[in-house]
Amino acid sequence: MTVNPIQVQKFLSGVEYPATKDDIVGTAQSQGADDDILDALRNLSKDNFDSPADVSEAIGKQN
Repeated sequence: MTVNPIQVQKFLSGVEYPATKDDIVGTAQSQGADDDILDALRNLSKDNFDSPADVSEAIGKQN
């Protein structure tokens, strides 16, 4: 499934960057992200992110 990076950002409010993939997945999960979004975040090719744009870029490369 294709995940919209803008939709993902709704579940990442409160993340303090730089952040690890585990930080991002944990925050999204605690904010009610569905399984498709959580799977997309778990499967990102990077393990560390410097900003929300960095996460969006990684999701865009995945789609």
